[in-house]
Amino acid sequence: MRRIYLDRNAGTPLHPGALEAMLPFLKERYGNPQSLHGEGQSVLEAVEDARGKVARLIGAAAPEIIFTASGSEANNLAVKGMALAGRAKGAHVVVSAVEHLSVLNAAKSLEKFGFRATLVPVDGSGLVRPESVEQALTKETVLVSVMLANSEVGAVQPVAAVAKLCRAKGIPFHTDAVAAVGMLPVDVGALGVDALSLAGDQFRGPKGGAALYLKKGTRLVPQIDGGIQEGGRRAGTENVAAVVGMGRAAEIALAGRAERELRLRGLRDRLIDGLGRRIEHLVVTGPKDERLPHHASFCVRFVEGEAMLLSLDMKGIAVSSGSACSSKSLKASHVLLAMGLDHATAQGSVVFSLLDETTADDIDAVIESFPPIVERLRRMSPLYEAYLKENSR
Repeated sequence: MRRIYLDRNAGTPLHPGALEAMLPFLKERYGNPQSLHGEGQSVLEAVEDARGKVARLIGAAAPEIIFTASGSEANNLAVKGMALAGRAKGAHVVVSAVEHLSVLNAAKSLEKFGFRATLVPVDGSGLVRPESVEQALTKETVLVSVMLANSEVGAVQPVAAVAKLCRAKGIPFHTDAVAAVGMLPVDVGALGVDALSLAGDQFRGPKGGAALYLKKGTRLVPQIDGGIQEGGRRAGTENVAAVVGMGRAAEIALAGRAERELRLRGLRDRLIDGLGRRIEHLVVTGPKDERLPHHASFCVRFVEGEAMLLSLDMKGIAVSSGSACSSKSLKASHVLLAMGLDHATAQGSVVFSLLDETTADDIDAVIESFPPIVERLRRMSPLYEAYLKENSR
């Protein structure tokens, strides 16, 4: 059966160039980069070369890149590490209500250290208003974290504006840019952020390769105790193969980003328009314009997301229903609830995230396959039956 993979947010196929760069470090180049002998120093050079490539992808300086094992680790390091570093000033953090769970739960875990967290609301499109962030700030605020783009509804947040108001008040600012780096033009200087999280598996690098950008001079309390790796900010022997693969993937992503964005934006709009014409009671979630170029998300009323995913999978089409980190929980998305959708509608979430290789034929196949699935599932839906009875009176 032909397979159509439209779940980029959960992970991308490893780029052949990244795999080629990794292979020597899975075989003959096995030295530890902390070792002083030739084998170790040779590997260290490769790690630092990759650090420079990742830095160039986001307009940073190489020493400002801290390698981590995942975007979630990078978010935890930023939220916990930066908040604890500012503990002498206060114990209040501000995050948006639609953050990834690795940010929300990290902020919640700070309560054990006496911190208080404020969740900033979003509008019906999932967008944070800078004035809402400003209203949440107090003299005790030591960190603000607002994601650059949301992987569930595709909303691209006004991070530069939020960072600017935080900078004016001397409050460190972090953004989770995992869903954005490689898809959007990202420059830490233009954004004005103090910290930024990214993950290589979102731009065709290997899983296990991620990073935190930390602006020079920004204070951070390490979250892993141990050795002196990553400038003493993240202990543990580096995953060299993943680091090198991520560096090569970053280089490739930067070179082809503009062309990729333009092409995927057209395919995304084709999907949104096509399904919108053929499926009744379809709610497009997220903003129309401030949206990731490869991202289309919907709530299909009267149908559960899990049933749609499994039905599409049987047709050879792989998609998601919200965040990959919570897709098995079968709970209504906290993002959709924060946007004001009711639980029943939020349960009908389906997210399409396009790959570099996605074609117009792939999109047309989805447009043909999905409406009959929705029609079949609605015939079995007590919610839809109740809706029809109510509207037949």
